[in-house]
Amino acid sequence: MDNFKIRQRSRIAYKNFEKINVDRPVDRLDFIANFCKGKNVLDLGCLDETSLIKQNTRHWLHGRISETAKQVVGIDNSLRIPSDAEIITGKNSRIIRQDALDVDYSRIGMNHIDALVAGELIEHLEDATSFLTRIKAKLPGIEFILSTPNGCSISNFMMGLIGRESQHPDHTCNFTYKTLNTLCLRANLEQWEIVPYKFYATEMKLKTDRKYNKALISLVEKIFRALEFMFPLTSFGYIVKGRF
Repeated sequence: MDNFKIRQRSRIAYKNFEKINVDRPVDRLDFIANFCKGKNVLDLGCLDETSLIKQNTRHWLHGRISETAKQVVGIDNSLRIPSDAEIITGKNSRIIRQDALDVDYSRIGMNHIDALVAGELIEHLEDATSFLTRIKAKLPGIEFILSTPNGCSISNFMMGLIGRESQHPDHTCNFTYKTLNTLCLRANLEQWEIVPYKFYATEMKLKTDRKYNKALISLVEKIFRALEFMFPLTSFGYIVKGRF
């Protein structure tokens, strides 16, 4: 944690035309899985974190975390999870039914939590600041990592050019680099860094059986990723890594 870009307030003046130096985008799943290596992890909102079609594939974040973590307990309020049972997702991982916004830590069956993950969750919330401050009050000093789509992504821009918008029906807000930094400041976090992550078209690939369509999707993916590499502020989303 020593290499964190502490309190990015000093790097951002919130002026309209200021230059923001952003790192090159990373692979979201690899980045988060590496962060969780060897740790006891609490994984919030994990069951349908992006799409149920990704479960039991290499594209499911919860599954990728379980490959590297010491132990993973997932929290989700989905009705697919029995209220009086749990879903075993691996030899060291399981998901229990609870509200990710109000976790009963006495019932998760993990004596010690090293890290908390909230993948693609905060854009579904009505008050992300309260979500973070509640966790900070209950788990002060714990490491965390979260990810969320970028409201200024090249994919959103391109969709807008053809009169379209791609949003999950449960999304209540979009974040950008600056608004994520503001969120961390408002939640009074100890330290954090914001890293862009690459565009991926996994759901489209998984939903089509035609080789021609998959090849076209892969081409679009490569074009978008090239643009993201040149202009990181247009990346598909952001990862925030820090400490409460």
